[in-house]
Amino acid sequence: MIPGGVGDTEQQVEAIAHYRPAGYVGTPDFLKVLLDHAAANGKDASSITRALVSGAALPPSLREELGRRGVAVLQCYATAELGVAAYESEAREGMILNEDLVLEIVRPGTGTPVADGEVGEVVVTSFNPDYPMVRLATGDLSAVLAGASSCGRSNTRIKGWMGRADQTTKVKGMFVHPGQVAEVGRRHAALGRLRLVVTREGEQDAMLLKAECAAPSDDLAEAVAATLQSATKLRGGVALVAPGTLPNDGKVISDERT
Repeated sequence: MIPGGVGDTEQQVEAIAHYRPAGYVGTPDFLKVLLDHAAANGKDASSITRALVSGAALPPSLREELGRRGVAVLQCYATAELGVAAYESEAREGMILNEDLVLEIVRPGTGTPVADGEVGEVVVTSFNPDYPMVRLATGDLSAVLAGASSCGRSNTRIKGWMGRADQTTKVKGMFVHPGQVAEVGRRHAALGRLRLVVTREGEQDAMLLKAECAAPSDDLAEAVAATLQSATKLRGGVALVAPGTLPNDGKVISDERT
């Protein structure tokens, strides 16, 4: 094992060429940096044929590029508190949860679990006797995948890292939190998925709360607008939209100001 960080690229490429390691563990971006540096300087990094990456997103395009360069890449989901929580198998059908962990996907800003397939914040419980964690909110977004992997592993699977759950933003100088948006939903049972869209209108910040609702009415929209002002101390518009209209991406606050 050759430990290294994200610095001293030239020294690490020299070590790869000399010691001929077979695998790499780290972020996907830095693996590309190492391979690019080796190629540009005539160093042989071809011994690296396998990689386990984490700590950053792995776009399909990057995985494909690394594959063309002879590196088979799988990824895992890990945190400093839990270690590796979920991992890909060769089937590459989501990430399989470690069997000694309990996973929940909750609506951002709340502790309320969402249905399988819905995007929300990853919350994990670990009963490790040396370092137990009960309902650790990771701040990351993901979703549970239905069924079992074709590789034969049968435990719960998640889609992988899908962004950050903390979507707090400032509107007219005041912080607006996902929990405040969730409070609007708690006070109005007729509402489904919510998204607060923040824009600029007439050189001023503006808010529009989009709320899925099966039975919209003007009275309900007015009541929701009043609740939004009560929860955030800011005025905003309300648009009641049909169920299934808002994207399933875990986003509660969408800051569209440019």
